[in-house]
Amino acid sequence: MEAIVLDAPGPPEALQYRKLPVPVPQAGQVLIEVKAFGLNRSELHTRLGLGDGVTFPRVPGIEATGVVAAAPGGEFAVGQKVFAMMGGMGRTFDGGYAQYTCVPARQVIAFRSELDWATLGAVPEMLQTAYGALTEGLDAQPGQSLLVRGGTSSVGMAIAILAKRRGLTVLSTTRSPAKSDALRAIGVDHVLIDDGDVAAQVRAILPEGVDNALELVGTPTLPDTLRATRKLGVVCMAGMLSNVWTVPDFYPIGYIPRGVRLTGYGGDADDLPPAVLQDFLDAVAAGEAIVPLDRTYRFDQIVQAHADMEAGVAVGKFVVVV
Repeated sequence: MEAIVLDAPGPPEALQYRKLPVPVPQAGQVLIEVKAFGLNRSELHTRLGLGDGVTFPRVPGIEATGVVAAAPGGEFAVGQKVFAMMGGMGRTFDGGYAQYTCVPARQVIAFRSELDWATLGAVPEMLQTAYGALTEGLDAQPGQSLLVRGGTSSVGMAIAILAKRRGLTVLSTTRSPAKSDALRAIGVDHVLIDDGDVAAQVRAILPEGVDNALELVGTPTLPDTLRATRKLGVVCMAGMLSNVWTVPDFYPIGYIPRGVRLTGYGGDADDLPPAVLQDFLDAVAAGEAIVPLDRTYRFDQIVQAHADMEAGVAVGKFVVVV
């Protein structure tokens, strides 16, 4: 099979095309013929040498979309459409940047859909993170407000879509005014241009602050996001678009505003109920929801795709069609 291999951290050109044997699944594993895979910041971190626990050489990719080629344990039928994600994919074992990937069955979710592979390829990790952050991380309720810091990222757009479907008022940030229309198109109520003082903009709209805030940029903007949140409101950190995710000499009493609650979310495949996934795909097919797919690449365009991801030009999800 054709695969994309990273022998060691480096620039986009470090991603090399190579012939590898098709993996042989054991009991409890599923061999998937990959049709498409989404690009994620996690894979950028792996390529830059920032990912914990990554071993090389490695086929990157924390998600994949395709059809079952084999399942010795009988968990799935051959030919069944499936998503696979997380759980060490592309980090501790080879991931989705290949024509075939072999993953534990517990990380595979079956679905039914006639949507095109590019659209489907954008869904798994993006929806899992957005749904998990909205429910487990924030416990957001209808009628509440939500600030999305890093709103034009794929997860930022996905959570805005989910939140609007649940009846929340959504405020989303972008550093680029040119991306504002893309946020309005998915139903965002208030687009905020991130000038470093988003808290002031939020409180001009909601004087008490937002009920919920999702931090996707990372720790550089987290203090301002906390200041934008009302007392007893919740801030969930679930992304690191800035590539910075730690706070040196963290002193909670001085760092977190009084009464504001800070949580984090980093889930796995089993955090996305199959019924929630299927409902979302059906809503997309019915025109009731959209998948924020920015652009697609061919398998032989992975270097350009990674360069574009690192440059931060995305408004939504990048997908490679195999």
